[in-house]
Amino acid sequence: MTHQSFDVVVIGLGAMGSATLYQLAKRGIRALGIDRFAPPHTEGSTHGETRITRRGIGEGETYVPLAVRSHEIWRELEAETGQSMLFEVGSIVISQADDNVERPGRTGFIRRSIAAAQRYGIAHEILGADEIRQRFPNLIPAGDEIGYYEPGGGYLMPERCVAANLDMARRHGATIKLGEIVTAITPDGSDVSITLGGETIHAGRAIVTAGAWAGGLLGAPFDRLLKPTRQVMHWFALAPDAPQQWRDSPVYMWPHGEEEDGFFYGFPSLDGISIKTADEFYGPPSDPNAIDRSIPLSDSHRMHAAHLAGRLAGVTNNPIKTATCIYTATPDSAFLIDRHPASAAILVASPCSGHGFKHSAAIGESLAQWAIDGASVIDLSAFGLGRFSQP
Repeated sequence: MTHQSFDVVVIGLGAMGSATLYQLAKRGIRALGIDRFAPPHTEGSTHGETRITRRGIGEGETYVPLAVRSHEIWRELEAETGQSMLFEVGSIVISQADDNVERPGRTGFIRRSIAAAQRYGIAHEILGADEIRQRFPNLIPAGDEIGYYEPGGGYLMPERCVAANLDMARRHGATIKLGEIVTAITPDGSDVSITLGGETIHAGRAIVTAGAWAGGLLGAPFDRLLKPTRQVMHWFALAPDAPQQWRDSPVYMWPHGEEEDGFFYGFPSLDGISIKTADEFYGPPSDPNAIDRSIPLSDSHRMHAAHLAGRLAGVTNNPIKTATCIYTATPDSAFLIDRHPASAAILVASPCSGHGFKHSAAIGESLAQWAIDGASVIDLSAFGLGRFSQP
């Protein structure tokens, strides 16, 4: 077997891992990044053309500093690379003002979004249904719904972001191994040993950002706490008479009805002929190595009937494209970012419960600070392992 040594090894190079590797390399750390695929790829959670971003975070105010800092880092990365990644086209949450249906991570979503924006001074407007229809004719709220509109929200292009992170990490001297599967992470005194193929790699720190594969790699208690689920994205064709405002639309999030699964989100039209939208599924866990990538037409028709009909103007039920991705959720749908209970040399992050990409740049910076400095500037204590009862 061959042996190599690094200061820090990052395992999994999707949203969180690629951002972490970039931040480590930028600080001159001897860093290695490992991924079983070749990111950006379509096997995990970081693909599909667009991801929503916003600063008034309805999932909880503790996320706001991460979102704010991430926007700053994306702009810095754009300046470094010449790539456009962040598009602040605005974001809107449409909901009944008193909606309190229990939804994973999003109970009281519009109320909590408004509270976060008010606390942190984030520019926003509260719009009535008539004003929403007037300003955004492509969106059709019911008369008792309101909108939380954030002009600085928008979307990110995840494939570009990951590619830029990895390119800049390489430029700053990081080593990257692709198509390699880590089979063991073993505490070695105050350090750690990482096994893959015919190699044992020695590192001062290991950062595990393996998403849907984290539970299987890490074992207890993470295999109990992390649940991967298959998700589906749909691109529906626009009708010939669809509102022209689809090209300039804000991104939207729309809780509705009295059921847990009454929630969908979507994006402006990037091509002028279709729009991307999706709902969320929190059923039985999925094996990340055996995700069913086939999507029957009936599922797109279900999506359209359950969510889009009567709410999105000019959107047909004809899907021109579909894709799958994976959520990896904790029991409370919040992030899990902490040291491994068996070793302070192992940091675990990125089971982001379906709302992580917008925070990934700042999480990467925070993980690099944690590994190098012993603590992050942004407080991550709310995401600790200790909030879960141990068997």
